[in-house]
Formats: sequence, C-alpha cells, structure tokens
Amino acid sequence: MLETRYTAKQRDLGDGFQVRRALPSAGKAAVGPFVFFDHFGPVALAPGRGLDVRPHPHIGLATVTYLFEGELLHRDSLGTVQAIRPGEVNWMIAGSGIVHSERTPVALRASGSRLAGIQTWIGLPAAAEELDPSFSHHGRLPTVEDNGVTVRLILGDLFGVSSPVATLSPTFYADVALAPGRRIVLPSDPDERGAYVAEGAIETEGGRHGVGELLVFAAGAEAIVESEAGARCMIFGGAPLDGPRRVWWNFVSSREARIARAAEDWKAGRFAAVPGETESIPLPERGPEA
Repeated sequence: MLETRYTAKQRDLGDGFQVRRALPSAGKAAVGPFVFFDHFGPVALAPGRGLDVRPHPHIGLATVTYLFEGELLHRDSLGTVQAIRPGEVNWMIAGSGIVHSERTPVALRASGSRLAGIQTWIGLPAAAEELDPSFSHHGRLPTVEDNGVTVRLILGDLFGVSSPVATLSPTFYADVALAPGRRIVLPSDPDERGAYVAEGAIETEGGRHGVGELLVFAAGAEAIVESEAGARCMIFGGAPLDGPRRVWWNFVSSREARIARAAEDWKAGRFAAVPGETESIPLPERGPEA
C-alpha cells in the first residue's frame, strides 16, 4: 500500500517562526501537482507580536492557504485584501506573476493569538503557467461526516461532494478528522496520493505515523488510513504534472530560463506592488529550493 514515507524537515522562516516542510524532499519532488507543503504552528503569538510574511513574488503556481487556528490577512498586487480563518481557503493563481503578503491582523496582534495551518503550492499545467494572476476566497467548504470521520473538502471531488475552488488539473485535497478507532479509505484514482499527519497519529499497514510524517501510497493500491487514538490528517493527490518542474525560492516553472527571468524581474522591481505595503523580501543571493 505504501510507496514511501518521509518526515518533514524543520525550517525557520525568520523571527523564530518554524515550519515543517514535507515537500519538496530529497526523495520526492511532488505528489500529483503538489510541489510544496508547509505545516506551521500551533504557535502562540504574544500580545504585540504577529506573523509578518512581507510582500514576495510567485510565478507558475497556485497557492492554497488553509488554517486550523488563528487568522491571517492576505494582500496582493491585484488589490485584494482578504482575511482567512479556520475552515476557509484562499486560492491564488500566480500564473505570469503576482506579489502578496500574509500578516496577523492588527486586532489580533494587539491581543495575542494562536496560529496553525498548512500552505501548499500546486504546479500549473505547462499551458497555464502564464495565465493572468487571480485570487479567490471560499468561506464555506463542503463537509462530510460519517461515524466518527469528518472530511472537509478543500479541492476537487471526493466522497460525493465537490469543492467550489476551480482547479486547473485533476486534484483532490481534504482535511480529515478521525475519532479514536475510525478509518478512511482513499480513492484508488488518481495514481498519486498522499496523507500528512497534522495532529495525533495514524496507522497504515501496521505502522504508526506521527505529526510531521508524509505518506505516499503506491499507484492503484488500496490506501487505508486509521487511527487508534484519534488524529487529524490532510489527504491529497492528483494527476502528475506534464513534465518536471523547477522550484527555486518562490518560483515554479517548467523552464529554467523563466525562473531566471522572474528573479531578474523581482530584483529590478518590475513586479507589480502590493497597494498599502512598503516592505518586501529581497531576492536571495543563492536561493534555496522552495
């Protein structure tokens, strides 16, 4: 049933804010179209402090921001200003280029807050990499509850319900809560499917897997995820991308030259600005993968 498993690596995004990065890894570049998977929190933000992801650019991908706790304020170069809260989703298609920031709102910064969630990047089909950028927010996601299993569908079609998010390739992504002793069977199609443990622990094929572990299931095999004590996990997958993707800093593309041009454009100030923002994240001298 399992093709492989990985443990997410800790990364520091600055100011001591830690994330668990499950994709890309040394052994797995993508699961379906998912090329990047960051799990952040839970973290307590003291009064007067907050998360500040300053304006930065993206190309060739769609970002999916999904929260378990807390609130973030998204701003982008299209003029979007949108708060996101648990159970909602922000879907941003970068396409030919977009700039955005994500920050703790002023009210929560004053009182202190908690924050936890997942951000993923989805590679776009080659024919869609240069689409005009766009942003959509969805405050109501379909939920299926059955005998101790709760599934909130973020992307795609699953268990008889459909997400309102318009993806550009066959994709599914869901937040699954398992009560003690319950299990879920993942669909056998598409071939590329994964599960990431966000809370508690799950069992597959007699093995136990805790927070921060990413499981990738073999193509066509029955994939069963169960939890003896209760767990929360993200299940996801989809059709593989139409060719390899290069991930460098905040850029994703099927063409190395396009990555280089985006880097030069950001360095030269040719990306559109985020209205109301005066800061930005500089281009790294030697950009790390993802």
